[in-house]
Amino acid sequence: MRIISGIQPTGNLHLGNYLGAIRRWVKLQDEVEGADNFLIFLADLHAITVYNDPAELRRNIHGMAAALVACGIDPARTVLFNHARVPAHAEMAWLLGCTARIGWLNRMTQFKEKSGKNREGVSIGLYAYPVLQAADVLLYQATHVPVGEDQKQHIELTRDIAMKFNTDYGVDLFTVPEPLIGDTAARIMSLRDGRSKMSKSDPSDMSRINLSDDDDSIAQKIRKAKTDPEPLPDSFEALSGRPEAENLVSIYAALTDRTPQSVVEEYAGKGFGAFKPALADLLVESLGPIRGRLDDFAADPAALDRILADGSARAAELAKPTLEGAYRALGLPR
Repeated sequence: MRIISGIQPTGNLHLGNYLGAIRRWVKLQDEVEGADNFLIFLADLHAITVYNDPAELRRNIHGMAAALVACGIDPARTVLFNHARVPAHAEMAWLLGCTARIGWLNRMTQFKEKSGKNREGVSIGLYAYPVLQAADVLLYQATHVPVGEDQKQHIELTRDIAMKFNTDYGVDLFTVPEPLIGDTAARIMSLRDGRSKMSKSDPSDMSRINLSDDDDSIAQKIRKAKTDPEPLPDSFEALSGRPEAENLVSIYAALTDRTPQSVVEEYAGKGFGAFKPALADLLVESLGPIRGRLDDFAADPAALDRILADGSARAAELAKPTLEGAYRALGLPR
């Protein structure tokens, strides 16, 4: 079993990022045998499909690497690297782009969402990035890719490309990967609007818990989080129609690896005057060590470069046989 996953390097990581994806990776890291069988990459080549300020992109790459390690990703047990240091990704994307079909890409719903009404004005990279995603997976003979329901279409495309390449050239080169849906990841919503996802783009900093927030900021944000005057019921289903209350209970449940039902049973009949302080204390306890490790990296940024350089060298060695196999299958000299 070999698992690979990636994340775009963005700044200002928040609680939604942590509970939605990163904690799941930390748990998978403990389940996969072999230090070369769990790979996480910072998708900086995907990031440039839209304009990024170069200096900000460099900061975000370092910040994302720091956050992943601070949250529990162990570079000794996980191959942690960034795209741009492994040229095989760009090479393989071109080779696979000659196998993928325009009709397949035209059906990709995320391109339609991201391009909006200005489809003719977006970059070719934004249109073709699912082929790069396929290269990200197929380069490493990954057997499984952790995804949410909204990303299953990309794995289906990856499978189609792998099978067509293998068939067209009469080889058994690419492993056909499976989506790893697993347990439903926590869906963390805004502290100001329980119907909107927690997001770094929200203009109100009070809408989110940043991983860099200090203890007082965390407590203040939870204290001022939007709720309602009703006490908590003894059934989680009874919170339907109370999105802010449902969100705070879900956060508590995710942080403690409990079911939301068990949380409401514990606090049934109590108001948010009792629940919010308990949640704030839990967040401070959970995020304090992460913030401390982030501070350590801020004091020693060279440590991140060493981690990424080492991980990228390991990734390049793992990718090399598959890339060379693709060239041979195509009849191209190397």
